[in-house]
Amino acid sequence: MRSLPSIIHLDMDAFFASVEQAAKPSLRGKPVVVGGLGGRGVVSTASYEARKFGVHSAMPMAQARRLCPNAAFLIGRFEAYRRVSDLVMGLLRELSPLVEPLSLDEAFVDLAAGPYGPAIAEAPDGAALVLALAEDLRADIERRTGLTASVGAAGSKLMAKIASEQAKPDGLVLVAPGRERTVLGPMSVRALPGVGPATEQVLRRAGLITVADLAEAGEAELVQLLGRAHGAGVLQMALGLDDRPVVPDRDAKSVSVEDTFEVDLADRDRILHEVDVLAARCVGRLRAAGRSGRTVVLKVRRFDFSTLTRSETLRGPTDDETVIGDTARRLAAQVDVTGGVRLLGVGVSQLADYTQEDLFAQAVREAAQEQEQEQAKEQAQAEQREPGPGSGPGPVSVPVTGAGSGHAPGSAGRAPGEQPAEAPAEAGEVPAVRRWMPGQDVTHTEFGPGWVQGSGVGRVTVRFETPWSGPGRVRTFLVDDPALEPARPLPLRQE
Repeated sequence: MRSLPSIIHLDMDAFFASVEQAAKPSLRGKPVVVGGLGGRGVVSTASYEARKFGVHSAMPMAQARRLCPNAAFLIGRFEAYRRVSDLVMGLLRELSPLVEPLSLDEAFVDLAAGPYGPAIAEAPDGAALVLALAEDLRADIERRTGLTASVGAAGSKLMAKIASEQAKPDGLVLVAPGRERTVLGPMSVRALPGVGPATEQVLRRAGLITVADLAEAGEAELVQLLGRAHGAGVLQMALGLDDRPVVPDRDAKSVSVEDTFEVDLADRDRILHEVDVLAARCVGRLRAAGRSGRTVVLKVRRFDFSTLTRSETLRGPTDDETVIGDTARRLAAQVDVTGGVRLLGVGVSQLADYTQEDLFAQAVREAAQEQEQEQAKEQAQAEQREPGPGSGPGPVSVPVTGAGSGHAPGSAGRAPGEQPAEAPAEAGEVPAVRRWMPGQDVTHTEFGPGWVQGSGVGRVTVRFETPWSGPGRVRTFLVDDPALEPARPLPLRQE
């Protein structure tokens, strides 16, 4: 155990919701809920204004709407969250090379390994220097992003995490080494990592309610209740003992995306279409991370909540959308979808930092290019044969979304990587109109950047404002207005 509180834990406050409030001036100070907006959606993050009404993460979205009907309910914009996260993690790495990200909005930092480490060790009051560094960090984050962060400092990762929880929201708490048991004692057993609802019930039945109760119970009783490994680990935490090092830049083991559907999918063609859309989103995330992978994984949750996974390992790592999509479709063909599918997911594991060109994928691309050229040639010939005015109806021109459209096949009108897709139109049907989701970034040729407030009955309502403007004006358009287009997120500060 360290004699100085040189480990800090940073946790951004209500991160997704706070980013939305910073990006949308009209929502500042108002309840905001981010998550899945369908009937089966769940809350990802709720702003502190929404939490006052009882809304919290992992709550069914339908329940959140009942508790706080006047909140702004928005989709997640992960490109925006990643941008802010990268900025915050960069500030942390200025303090130390040992930064251990736990998620987009949370990380441990070992200050002893950074440029201020010697000063902390040699200062008459090293704890005061740690506090000063943490306060400067919080100020830098707020200046660069407009967001607040809570920080805990201690001599171990366990206590730094607990201190940051005590600091929320927008605070700083330091636990001096030697005071671990004093701080932990009165807390509920649920305060310890790894003690979930089931473990809590086992302990409660034995009369162990607080962390102090666990420390007094001793190893023999906890091992009897929880098993050898879990019982011994819980006792160590109850005593405030934790010598885990800060591990820098934990490498992701996989990249995946999934969607839960409002209505179970029973049509196999629709299921395969959704697999294609998910594969395209997954490839987008792979490429954004500069990675490739060898193993394609399909996840299927059926109508009865049973969950199946199927996987196939390729010859080498790839980020080719054709290869990953075709593999996912083959895996989907192996699954019995009788009764309907509630959730689909596509992922790639065994990640690598390079791509091994797949000859089959190259052949597929070349064949597709040849087919496109042949179709273009036939269309040109048909136009030349088109009869003049008054000689009868000419050929009907059907718009085709090409590779340069900026969207995955079948996903016209999506915010990149986040929007659910419409089912593909059958031959002869009118193509589905674009779908606009609350919170989605858009731009208009006349009014500029804005975001979708809502849509329905063939119309979409947009508020035109930017992170650095005041609250903007609201206008309504037809959902297929050609002047309105999806857009990339704007930075929270003008660059």
